[in-house]
Amino acid sequence: MAQLADRVRDFLTTETGSVGLLLAAVVVALVWANSPWSDAYTSLWATEASFSLGSATLSMDLGHWVSDGLMALFFFVIGLEVRYEISVGVLTDRRRAVIPALAGIGGMLVPALLYLAVAPGGEAARGWGVVIGTDTAFMLGALTLVGPRFVTQLRVFLLAITVVDDIVAVAVIGLVYSGALHLPSLLLTIALCVVLAGLTRLGLWHTAPYVLVVLALWLAALEAGLHASIAGMLGGLLIPAHTPARQVVERAARLFRAFRQSPSPDVGLAARRGLKRAVSVNERLQTVLHPWASYVVVPLFALANAGIDLRGGVLADALSSSVTWAVVIGLVVGKFLGLGGGALLGARLGLGKLPQGVGPGQVLGGGVLSGIGFTVSLLIAGLAFTHPVLRAQATVGVLLAAVLATVLGWLTFRLAAVLGGETDADLPRTLDRPVDPATDHLAGSPNAPLTLVEYGDYQCPFCAHATGVAQELKQRFGDRLRYVFRHLPLPDVHEHAELAARAAVAADAQGRFWQMHDLLFTHQDQLEFDDIVGYAARIGLDVEKFLRDLDEEHTAARVRADAASAEASGARGVPTFFIGNRRHTGPHDAATLARELEASDPHGHPA
Repeated sequence: MAQLADRVRDFLTTETGSVGLLLAAVVVALVWANSPWSDAYTSLWATEASFSLGSATLSMDLGHWVSDGLMALFFFVIGLEVRYEISVGVLTDRRRAVIPALAGIGGMLVPALLYLAVAPGGEAARGWGVVIGTDTAFMLGALTLVGPRFVTQLRVFLLAITVVDDIVAVAVIGLVYSGALHLPSLLLTIALCVVLAGLTRLGLWHTAPYVLVVLALWLAALEAGLHASIAGMLGGLLIPAHTPARQVVERAARLFRAFRQSPSPDVGLAARRGLKRAVSVNERLQTVLHPWASYVVVPLFALANAGIDLRGGVLADALSSSVTWAVVIGLVVGKFLGLGGGALLGARLGLGKLPQGVGPGQVLGGGVLSGIGFTVSLLIAGLAFTHPVLRAQATVGVLLAAVLATVLGWLTFRLAAVLGGETDADLPRTLDRPVDPATDHLAGSPNAPLTLVEYGDYQCPFCAHATGVAQELKQRFGDRLRYVFRHLPLPDVHEHAELAARAAVAADAQGRFWQMHDLLFTHQDQLEFDDIVGYAARIGLDVEKFLRDLDEEHTAARVRADAASAEASGARGVPTFFIGNRRHTGPHDAATLARELEASDPHGHPA
């Protein structure tokens, strides 16, 4: 029983798990809507539910509670993810955002134009918005099932594209498919957005004020006549995301140690507050809400909207309808041409580069899978069409497009592997330049059985030396561990990192690398030129020789060689660790790295 529970838990923590629940909900909805109990399905979602507080009442049927209530939560989570990617994720570097932006725009324009070219006029033409969206969760789940073995880089690339996709899709819902606007409520909605932005400017770290303002924003948007997805997306976009500040993390660590020493309620409460404060409100909300959005909201939405009664010739009519095929062609062909072609054309014109490890065939495969519109497409179909027949035809098109996109995606990835040799879509996972005791900065025995390589930056607050991880591992493993430090300065975010790296190399020329290494990490906030000269004198270097070596080309070349090795080995940030010659992914605390090192020991000696 315990093993079964573990398997279920593992399944639910994967993207394929959320897709599995979504597909199950679709099957249940279709079977129920085409069964002798179909009236119960229809009457369930037409059931009124209301909340009252004094004279104020909010009443909707269950179908609208799902579409206008729960889906607001879904888009709120999307807004949080978009804000995170813009603030600290893949879109922080504007140069890396060009190709995803082009792909995202092409992945909406081409599908919409193809839909309008195929669909008849009249009310059917209003459905062009059905084909502009992508169901991110469904697409990533399908990528896991039919894509290459390793898909990390392709996954990140597709996520960056869906940022553009999601923003435009919600804007279309708000501008094209919302009802008549109520001006006072609209002004209140704008005012609440200003309040939410003000909370960000004030630096509030408690979650409750943000949640209360977003809830009020949702109510105001409903009263204003806007679709609830607008409130959700705006709310998420206005909640800040940031990397943890070193001093805040250190304070949280001190509070946690104090609780270990004195486990009293007041000290425990202070430790809990300290840990929360170290993580941005955005990430805390994502952690709590993401499982609910993936495993509850989206399956419930599918259950409420995928149940089409296909009896009485409805399916045959849908398969012969130009609306159905306009949706299929728009999603499957349009996304393939617009998204895949937009990315490849942008790269060909030199406007940007495809991610390392991702080939053209894999981009096209991702473009095909982006034709899985599902959640967003069904939502827009319900808003665009008032005629039940057109809505049913569009829904059949969305379901058919999801099946075809998955099958054609699998075929595209297979062809890319066979014809183009594109077997993986990930960064390199092995150390490009083997450890060389003669040239590498190495601590420990050169012949030690365990090797830990770190690519670091002297202004990185979470590199191994700065956090004490390296010292802890050295104490634990002793002579069994050799620790190698390689330079990966990130001058775009750490202005003195390049100078500090050259200073360490210059100190190495006089046999004082580790002494300089320790001082640079100890004084991360004091790495100006004069500071570094002072450190050279403090550790007994010949300062004149140090200054000459600091400016020598071979010193800069050594730093560049380490950085090139990092690039070729798949290291994109600091710290990046290699256990032996294998890149480590996941947490890099001392306990996790120690377990990985033990697992790599060919002799299996206990620590």
